[in-house]
Amino acid sequence: MPTIESILHETRCFEPPHPFTENARIKDRATYDALVEEATQDWDGFWARRAREEITWITPFTKPYRGDHATRHTWFEDGVLNASVNCLDRHLGAHRHKPAIIFEGDDGATEIWSYLRMHQEVCRFANGIKEKGIQRGDRVVIYMPMHPRAVVAMLACARIGAIHSVVFAGFSTKALKDRIADTGAKMVITADEAVRGGKTIPLKQTVDLSLPKITKKSSVKTVVIMRRTQADISMKPGRDLFWEELTHGQPDICPPEPMGSEDPLFILYTSGSTGKPKGILHTTAGYLLGAILSMKWVFDYQSDDIFWCTADVGWITGHTYVAYGPMAVGATQLIFEGTPTHPHAGRFWEVVEKHRVTTFYTAPTAIRSLIKTGKELPKSYNLSSLRLLGSVGEPINPEAWIWYKETVGENRCPVVDTWWQTETGSHMIAPLPGALATKPGSCTLPLPGIFASVVDETGHELGPGQGGLLVIKKPWPSQLRTIWGDDERYRKNYFLHGESGKSFYLASDSAVRDEEGYFWIMGRMDDVLTVSGHRLGTMEIESSLVASPGVAEAAVVARPDDLTGEAIVAFVVPHGACPTGQAASQMAEELRQWVTQEIGAIAKPREIRFGDNLPKTRSGKIMRRLLRLIAKGEAISQDTSTLENPAILEQLKESL
Repeated sequence: MPTIESILHETRCFEPPHPFTENARIKDRATYDALVEEATQDWDGFWARRAREEITWITPFTKPYRGDHATRHTWFEDGVLNASVNCLDRHLGAHRHKPAIIFEGDDGATEIWSYLRMHQEVCRFANGIKEKGIQRGDRVVIYMPMHPRAVVAMLACARIGAIHSVVFAGFSTKALKDRIADTGAKMVITADEAVRGGKTIPLKQTVDLSLPKITKKSSVKTVVIMRRTQADISMKPGRDLFWEELTHGQPDICPPEPMGSEDPLFILYTSGSTGKPKGILHTTAGYLLGAILSMKWVFDYQSDDIFWCTADVGWITGHTYVAYGPMAVGATQLIFEGTPTHPHAGRFWEVVEKHRVTTFYTAPTAIRSLIKTGKELPKSYNLSSLRLLGSVGEPINPEAWIWYKETVGENRCPVVDTWWQTETGSHMIAPLPGALATKPGSCTLPLPGIFASVVDETGHELGPGQGGLLVIKKPWPSQLRTIWGDDERYRKNYFLHGESGKSFYLASDSAVRDEEGYFWIMGRMDDVLTVSGHRLGTMEIESSLVASPGVAEAAVVARPDDLTGEAIVAFVVPHGACPTGQAASQMAEELRQWVTQEIGAIAKPREIRFGDNLPKTRSGKIMRRLLRLIAKGEAISQDTSTLENPAILEQLKESL
């Protein structure tokens, strides 16, 4: 495999701001380097010390790590704990009345849920689902809106040892059906409807449509419904009951189930490029440790923070940085039901001002869409409470990073660009904001205890400037343990077996390191372009386009070409109205020349199409697979019901 060429030239670098470093948990590079050295010298001992310090154990462990350093890993295996105890019970002393969740509804209504209230609600719900026959090891599917009760349902499952599988509330009947069937769930927890952007989404109706499609003898015996909108819904006698019916009369104390460190905590499905979705299995202690440490290291959690992660609980970001991480460290967090632009384009900034948010963690797609509103809109709100900004989900373009830092963070907030995956459980490569200088577009350096590298397909390490496969060379506690029901797929998909006989975790992302060892993610390996024999990462071309003054967003894909092997097709969202006719041709040619000047003629798009937006899921993920079909002129046959804006596909097809 030829190395992937790095064509992005970014030289800006920002030291941690002095006011921030004064109170940071890790204040300087020397402290970071000392942690890295400790992990290098005593790898499993490093993790064992953190596990003893950060986790509340029922029975302390004596065995830090056991495995083959290839595909089988166990951490703290003889330890006993309960995840809900770590998220709730241990905060019931001095912090029992501290707000755990500030809920901002789509309509602006606000509720405050204290740690005591969360504990009582979790216990009552846990007792209720136990009464309905849910036991340790049973699977429960959660298909709910962004609401505190979604977290209650997750922690109630953890309390009694049931394995939860949260399905994003924007997913269709088929997606829900497939996940219920694959888990063999005995219970589904849902709501009458979800509310988002002033619109309602019929969740209970989707559940009703999905269950008969599984088998006539479905594994699901009970459906629990939270009343969110009081909508008129159908109820199947003997199967369906409302949340209030389940919890009525239940005691607000539920003894926690003692769980082994390696007992499953949850299954979370992630779509593969082919085949059925993969049920990623995470276990209890290692996952929890990753969530806690990254809250403290990457987000520099302080006891008075108001932490806001905008992700839905249906994704791993919502699991780790909504349901488990903030709760485990005793944080006050914001849960937001709505969208960034409803009922107006300044909603995010209005919420930051209203609740005095200190840590704001969102996706580059959200940032780029907000850039379209201009610099003046964020400045019309009081964002002085912010002290840290974060980015998650995909590589962030340098110009979007700069806009985020300057316009939202007012040049006083560090930006933590985080690289991790559903499979990793928690952050792998990200800046420790008080210790590391940051570079726009780089996720910087691995967390202490994480041994990341860039290698070729034989596992040989590549030098600075050589793009290749991103791997993690040693196991870590929050690593996935398998794919639910498919160990063979797990072993085949996630490990690179090099010529040396060593096995590395294979991230399926391409990356390059610079001379200082900083990592730059170049895109998914599936998205690498091969143009005239040159292998190019999509992120760098997209970053070049977004750096143009007239471009708000861009996505790049390839289509087959007889002459060059593959031709680059760019889909561009301008700052203003979409150009048409001669204006579109002129802007397309200007952008081709811009890319040529910025990074070279080899990266010049053959074709540029303009749209008012890009096809995204409701979580903000750009669906590049759909763009590839459009670029090739092929029909789109796959389900598009999960898209935020399905109509954009027709616009992009017609835009030439």
